[in-house]
Amino acid sequence: MSFRRVLFFLLFAVTLSVAQVESNDTSVANADENLTQQRIKEQIKELKNELLSVDRKLNQESVWQKIYANHLAYVDMEEKIKKIERKIKGYKRKGPSRYRTVIRELEEEKLKLQEQLDLLKDYRSNPFKTLITPKEIKEVPTVTNPVAIISAFSYIKQLDEQLNRFEYEIDSLKTFIDILNKKASILKELVELEEEKKERQKELDRTLKELEEAEDALSLHQTALIVYKKKVDEIRLRLTEQIKQQAKKAGTIGIAVLIILLFVLLFKWLVKRTITDNERFYMANKIINFTFFFLVLIILLFAYIENVSYLVTVLGFASAGIAIAMKDWFMSMLGWLVIVLGGSIHVGDRIRVDKDGKMYVGDVLDISLLRITMLEDITLTTYKHNRRAGRIIFIPNNYIFTDMIANYTHATLKTVWDGIDFTITFNSNHKKAQHIARETAKKYAKGYTDITRKQLNKLRAKYSLKNTNVEPRVYSFIEENGIRISLWYMTNAYATLTLRSTISAEILDLIKEEEDIVIAYPSQHLYLEKARKKPTLPDLTESTISL
Repeated sequence: MSFRRVLFFLLFAVTLSVAQVESNDTSVANADENLTQQRIKEQIKELKNELLSVDRKLNQESVWQKIYANHLAYVDMEEKIKKIERKIKGYKRKGPSRYRTVIRELEEEKLKLQEQLDLLKDYRSNPFKTLITPKEIKEVPTVTNPVAIISAFSYIKQLDEQLNRFEYEIDSLKTFIDILNKKASILKELVELEEEKKERQKELDRTLKELEEAEDALSLHQTALIVYKKKVDEIRLRLTEQIKQQAKKAGTIGIAVLIILLFVLLFKWLVKRTITDNERFYMANKIINFTFFFLVLIILLFAYIENVSYLVTVLGFASAGIAIAMKDWFMSMLGWLVIVLGGSIHVGDRIRVDKDGKMYVGDVLDISLLRITMLEDITLTTYKHNRRAGRIIFIPNNYIFTDMIANYTHATLKTVWDGIDFTITFNSNHKKAQHIARETAKKYAKGYTDITRKQLNKLRAKYSLKNTNVEPRVYSFIEENGIRISLWYMTNAYATLTLRSTISAEILDLIKEEEDIVIAYPSQHLYLEKARKKPTLPDLTESTISL
């Protein structure tokens, strides 16, 4: 084999080896490029999945997203209106009459957009700043009495709720901003990796703008939160201090009232041991109660009315009008003082009240600041005039000055004079009738006569008593229809009708036994010239009645 041929084979082998190596390098490079493209696609896919997840989280924060969407809608409508205005101006320059229809359609479209724009006017500026707004702090209450403590606690609770709400909204905005930051970073990576970058870049720009506005609003509201917290803390501290002062004052007043109450209980105990009469004890108990409430009222007035002299001045100017408008009330209060201090009427007394020609007799149940409460009983008055009893009668205390009020049981006197009248004929033995009436009254009224004599002797120290004769009295008078016998005797003020009924029945029975005493009563006698024959009835005993 020649040298040339050997050299040729060597060169061919080398060339073939080099070509094979270059082919292998190209295959490797292509394989690497394909692997890189595959990895990029997978990365883009993962980023898109993360973007979808972020969008879902943003949708969960729907309030912020919707607010910004409304803001974008407002901006978009504003741009559309500007474009329509530019078109209208262009058509008007070309010829208003020629493009009249087009101009009218554009103006109608502009009007519709303007109406929609008016609905979204609240979202014209940064919507994040307008949404988070702390509620205005209303007028802070002043705690000047224990009742105001409740309103102060309620106000503090309301402030805390507003503060918590403000903090929650700011935290929610922070969460929204974190999600936007994550979305922006994902969009930046997608812009670098994807081939179609235009739409993705727009989305990124919109997200960055939204993020910028949200961060500006967050910075502003964080500063507002600091100021708001300071105001709330200041108000809470001031109200807490006022509550402590009022609680301390209320405690002092409570101790004072408790001390007065102990003294009142002590006085009641002493009164109960010294006063044995139930009526007097009842009245003394009411006076003690009234004094207690009056002292408590004075303590409260001086404790919680800051300017007492101002109150006195106002009451002085208003006293004339109040006196006229509430004349009866003041007169009743004055009457109560007269009744209580004068002792003319006590609880349990039997009284009679005359008003407008009507009489009411009953027992006093209660004497309050404005009225006397009386239970109407069955008495001679109810028997002759009212013909009913058992009613509760309310008598204003001012009647003590204007009307007649009679007390049947004043002081220790529990008896009254009662009388029975009957008429006998002129030819009757009137002396015997008087004797029967007197003896009957002595028999049944003896106990009340002795009691009355003792009671009158006790009243001599208080009143000037000239005639203390309490024995039964009998009088006789000549009347048209006969001789009127009038019997008077002492009886229990609470049971006059019972004794009257007993004595009347006894006198009637005794007079019936006497032949020379005849009770006179209205009668008529007819004198006829000829006596008429009485008609006779047919005898039906033996007759037969036929039908």
